[in-house]
Amino acid sequence: MENNNLFIYNTLTRKKELFVPLHAPHVGMYVCGPTVYGDGHLGHARPAITFDIVFRYLTHLGYKVRYVRNITDVGHLEHDADDGEDKIAKKARLEQLEPMEVVQYYLLRYHKAMEALNVLPPSIEPHASGHIIEQIKLVEEILKNGYAYESKGSVYFDVAKYNKDHHYGVLSGRNLDDVLNTTRELDGQDEKHNPADFALWKCAQPEHIMRWPSPWSNGFPGWHCECTAMGRKYLGETFDIHGGGMDLVFPHHECEIAQAVASEGHQMVRYWMHNNMITINGQKMGKSLGNFITLDEFFTGSNKLLTQAYSPMTIRFFILQAHYRSTVDFSNEALQAAEKGLERLLEGVKNLDRITPAKATSGIEPKGLREKCYEAMNDDLNTPIVISHLFDATRMINTVIDKKATISAEDLEELKSVFHLFVFDILGLKAEAENNAAREEAYGKVVDMLLEQRMQAKANKDWATSDKIRDNLAALGFEVKDTKDGFTWKLNK
Repeated sequence: MENNNLFIYNTLTRKKELFVPLHAPHVGMYVCGPTVYGDGHLGHARPAITFDIVFRYLTHLGYKVRYVRNITDVGHLEHDADDGEDKIAKKARLEQLEPMEVVQYYLLRYHKAMEALNVLPPSIEPHASGHIIEQIKLVEEILKNGYAYESKGSVYFDVAKYNKDHHYGVLSGRNLDDVLNTTRELDGQDEKHNPADFALWKCAQPEHIMRWPSPWSNGFPGWHCECTAMGRKYLGETFDIHGGGMDLVFPHHECEIAQAVASEGHQMVRYWMHNNMITINGQKMGKSLGNFITLDEFFTGSNKLLTQAYSPMTIRFFILQAHYRSTVDFSNEALQAAEKGLERLLEGVKNLDRITPAKATSGIEPKGLREKCYEAMNDDLNTPIVISHLFDATRMINTVIDKKATISAEDLEELKSVFHLFVFDILGLKAEAENNAAREEAYGKVVDMLLEQRMQAKANKDWATSDKIRDNLAALGFEVKDTKDGFTWKLNK
């Protein structure tokens, strides 16, 4: 282990705690993945990138991480409620598709976006629909332990009874009275003993396409069941980290804790980690609010809120410039600043290879960069501080490039090593080929300019210059043809 003094903020205890895995060197981490009924947006990119950093850093520290990120493809009803239509079934109905066609289509697009953002794939990516048996078993255990009841073919979690023996609200800090006062009156509420009770299994209405046989009815599992059942299956009855967006603290993660305690008698998760929201003009960005910008729209610039296209690495850098627990307010200005910042950082990495080392280092103080970056990462994964240290080092590199300072071979190697480790391996940034189009266009204009100078030279009968331009371009792989209207060229590479 490099530095085993990583502290992470645990939502459950509301403080930073030293991370000590249950079965070192193994670490079990479960993160709530997307409900795949629409294109991924910036709000989906944030947890994916946040927990990608956790995954990368723990792996770097020498842990063997089993990272489970689920795909919700059944049971997630509209408004995260217990009634209404399944989000995927609704999309399938509107598009006249089989629900699994909707799932497959958006899942492929989600994976493509994740790859563009350089988010490493999880170790296991289980689907809710593939784990109905495990979810039925979970519901049976909760019923057997007396914390659930059957009503008209559905099974509900008995929150009031659970709250007597255990505390419902440990994660979100709500007390049951608050929960009761904030629960809306919904249709079908009469099936519940208590408005705060949540569905573990729902009896399917005749028009509901996605349904499975169970001891209670043909139906489908409640949204909260899948994570408890799949987390336990792949990571065991107790595991290290459970992550997701802060919007999942209540009800989703609160219900997961209740389900685990009701079925096993103890909590399942040791460290709860939550990333904060992305806001747009101060309002949460989300599908239900219709104010979201999809990742594809960012990459192509095809949303009216965007003044230009932004590359996947600009998006990644933009997200990492804020601490994962603080909100990020989206704006074009902020993204343009991120684009410039990223360019500056990657330019710094490139410049490292242009430096000729001197006998000694003078005029700059590059020592201690590695320690500072580790210190920031160990303090609840403080990526903005890491980035600021790297920017300080970039300024030093530029000073050396400008011949205003010197650096020894040893210090130069150390800088290269730290930059590669933190920029590429841990922050997961990479030099992009995405802005090739703009670059190609610029190169093309330079070639045109040279060839126009060549035409000018020919008009002036300056054959030496004319031939020199043509031969130099040929040496670089440019084939130049003279035509009656001027010239054409192509690059043979």
